[in-house]
Amino acid sequence: MTTGSDSSEVQIRAGVPKDAAAIALLLFASFSEYKSLYTDEGFAATTPGHDQILKRMSEGPLWVATINDEMVGTVSVVQQDEEIYIRGMAVLPTMRGKRIGELLLEQVENWAGAHCKRLFLSTTPFLTSAIRLYERVGFRRTDCGPHDIFGTPLFTMEKRPGEHKRC
Repeated sequence: MTTGSDSSEVQIRAGVPKDAAAIALLLFASFSEYKSLYTDEGFAATTPGHDQILKRMSEGPLWVATINDEMVGTVSVVQQDEEIYIRGMAVLPTMRGKRIGELLLEQVENWAGAHCKRLFLSTTPFLTSAIRLYERVGFRRTDCGPHDIFGTPLFTMEKRPGEHKRC
């Protein structure tokens, strides 16, 4: 998937094992400004390393967003029956506001297709710009858990495919 009309066009492609180290660095860079709001264990779980990224790739698809071959965003999913759990969603701070997150979520929805009954994710209440993005593309907060990740507060958001599809 490609979007844009100039040299800074965003490309979305499947992540491959050789991307694992770069994805780990991207996750760390994307969440570093919030590190003090996480417990140490919660931050470590949010910013998995190379080996954990490789494990995620074996559990389900992972995509990366690039601009001029520079990795600027990522997302991965795990299918659980007819539900899709979205995890590891991140966009570099300098690249936020350029629709990269929307494009990654659109990729997830396109992959999930009609056979998926529910998309869901967990987020922390202090990631306000991410929460606004999720709401803008149709996700709504639920009372479902988990409610924390190693002591860092979480809440779950869900979307039923076809609901408020903006793209």
